Parts: sequence; C-alpha cells; structure tokens
Amino acid sequence: MIKTKMTRLLKLAMSASLAFPIFMTGTTAFADEHEIEIDADASLLVDFKTGQILHEQDADEAKGIASMTKMLVEYILFQEIEAGNLSWDSEVTISDYAYSISQDYALSNVPLHAGGTYTVKELYEALAIYSANGATIALAEEIEGSESAFVDRMRSLVESWGIEDYEIYNTTGLNNSYLNGNHYPGSDEDAENAMPAKGIAKVAMKLLEDYPEVLETSSIPVKTFREGTEDAISMRNWNWMLEGLAHERTGVDGLKTGTTAFAGATFTGTAETDGQRLVSVVMGAGDGFTNRSQRFEETAKLFDYGFGEWEYTTLVEGDVVLMDVTPLPVKNGLEEDVALKTTEALEYYLPDTRNKDAISYTFEPNEELLNQNGELEAPVEAGTILGELILDDQEGVDFLDSEAQNSIPVAAADSVERAGFFTVFSNLVKDFFGSLRDRF
Repeated sequence: MIKTKMTRLLKLAMSASLAFPIFMTGTTAFADEHEIEIDADASLLVDFKTGQILHEQDADEAKGIASMTKMLVEYILFQEIEAGNLSWDSEVTISDYAYSISQDYALSNVPLHAGGTYTVKELYEALAIYSANGATIALAEEIEGSESAFVDRMRSLVESWGIEDYEIYNTTGLNNSYLNGNHYPGSDEDAENAMPAKGIAKVAMKLLEDYPEVLETSSIPVKTFREGTEDAISMRNWNWMLEGLAHERTGVDGLKTGTTAFAGATFTGTAETDGQRLVSVVMGAGDGFTNRSQRFEETAKLFDYGFGEWEYTTLVEGDVVLMDVTPLPVKNGLEEDVALKTTEALEYYLPDTRNKDAISYTFEPNEELLNQNGELEAPVEAGTILGELILDDQEGVDFLDSEAQNSIPVAAADSVERAGFFTVFSNLVKDFFGSLRDRF
C-alpha cells in the first residue's frame, strides 16, 4: 500500500524533493532476533557469490592468522603458474634455511634434503594438505629469491585488495622465534602475522574466485608425500571436516587451518550445498591442543546457520510495473501520465526466522527531468530512467567488499508521444492565464 500517493494536486504545489514511501508486504524485515554465538575470538561467515556477510563477531580486529597465511603463498604460486614462470613439474632446490625448518618436527613438515630437488607440485601439495613449513619457504625462495622478497609481494597483494590492517613477516605464519634468525628486516624476534577475520576472508574469496582449482588439492583428506621413496610420509589434512576425517561434513572442500600459541586454533573453511558456497573464518577457537575439535565444531555451527537459516530473497522483482506507485504526470503528451517499472531485481539473503513485517521503500524521481509542477515533458520513451526505488532500512545487510545495494533504477514502463500543436498551444495558454491568476 502507498503511504503517500502522488496526485494531480502536485501540479499545483510541488516540493523540492519528491519521496513516496511504499510498504512491500509479504517480505521479511531486516531486524534479526536470531543470531548465533561462536566460541572463538573472532568469526565470520560470507556467501561466496554475493559477498554478503551472514554472521560476524569481532571480525574487524586484527588477530593472529598462523598458517592461514599460506593462502597468500598459494595465490602467488598460481599467479606464477598462470604466467608461465613455473610449471608443476619445475624442480626446486632446497636451501639450508628451508631444510632447517623442515627438520623441526615440532612443526608441521615433510622431510626435505638440503640441496635436494623437488617438483613444485610436490611442495605445493605438502603446503596445501599438510601445511608443511619448509616446503612453503622453498616455494617462496624459488619464486622471489628470498622469503623477505616474497613477503614484500604478499604485502603488496593484500594492499591491492584493500586490506590495510595487517602484519605479515613471513610466509608460514609461524612466530619469528621459530625461524632460526631468518627474520624479515626490522621485525621483532617474536613477531607474528595478523589480520582481521574480514581480511583473511578476502584472501580466501580472491583465491577461490581467481583460482578455484585450489579446491582440487585442499579437499584431499590424506596423501603420501613422495610415495615409494625413503622420504615417504603420510600427509593427513589438518582440515578434519573433509571426507573420512574426524569431523567429516558433506560439501566441505577447503580451505586452510592454522595454529600457534599467539593465534590459537584458526580455520578458514568453505563448503558448497545446493549450488551455494559459503566461506567461514574462526580465529582463536581454543588453543588447538586442549580441544583440538573446537574450530571445526564452531565452523559446523556457522555452516548450519548459513545453509539452514538464510534464504536468498527477492525484495523487489526486476522488470515489473510498480502498481503501488502513482504514475508520473506528463505534460503535452498523448497520455496524461506514464507508469513506472523496475529495471532490475533487488535481492538479499535474509534469515528465514525474521518477522514477516513490512519493508519500506521510497521512490525518488529524478528532479532534473521534472518541471516546477512535478511533470515530465513529452515525449517520454519507454525504458528512460526516471528515478530510483530506495530501500529505507538496510540494517543487518552488509557485504565483505562493497556496500549493500540499496536502490534500483526505475524507468518509464511505456512511451508517451508528444501531443499535436493545438493541444500544446492550449496548454501554453492555460499556463499563461494560470500564472496571471496566481499573481492576483
């Protein structure tokens, strides 16, 4: 129902700004009384296709990201493969630094030989499946010559994505104290990588968007590194939500875990169900040792919430005549007015638990197209944009990398041809004498 209709009286008195609030019934309101609490220092849930945030908790504060850092290494590696600078069969020689880190079995590692050679694919799989730190450093050194130079590239990359609140000192996400003195220039001995949940979610979204083939490897539950050699080691994926592992969940196929004393247990997860993909982040979900399942249990809550309690809802249909908006008056036309129609749909994910209250919209015409009496001048061509339909209340609608769309263009539904000479002349006469009458 229209709260305020535009009538022919507007021809006599027109305000400087026109607004027509409309209440669309049968649509959910944005106020959400149902939320979830995640047992973690920070958490985030994002719809991959739209970037709409379905849940956030302390997602703007930088916290330790641990081995989730390695998603940036993966992205740059894929860039190098795509550019033809490397192939999966390219051989990498292991430096003393990469070797020394690979021999620390208190960390996640596969055994590497100093001066030995390994293919890019072997090292990548060790990174993606087993979070192998020595393998990560070896790839970084192969690509940029040194880990420090690779860190510079990582920093430039995240800044190009609009991530400003971050600290990146190494490629592994380890605390600097584990790196045997191989620190980024000027960094503290105990420095560690950090980023807000929204920042690391952007990293994951970019990786999935540009290089979805990462899921082919991140979804492997178990694989043997260098099977059939003396270096063979079983790599069980640290993502326990994959098929056959302790917290198996259908649809989960990535993406990256991480654990340090500073960061606690972290996990960037992704899953697809019925064509919808979600990306989740939990940070500081316990310490990763006392309750090693906590990050996966909390991620499962996020996926249950996202897949089960949100529905993609069309708030306003595209290419439909707005029956509840009074047509705009047309001067000197064969028709007295012109109906209005939407040019595109306005759609969001909405929790299915929200009240079925009315949502308020406002139609705002383009004032530059109207005369002082609020009329359009004929002729009017169908499809001409005449104004906007604006959502009044956007509370609870947020997007990871952009502002929520809160308006859609509104166009003329039909064409209105200009009237003949005598009609136009008659209107001029009426306007003239009407203006004289108004003066006295």
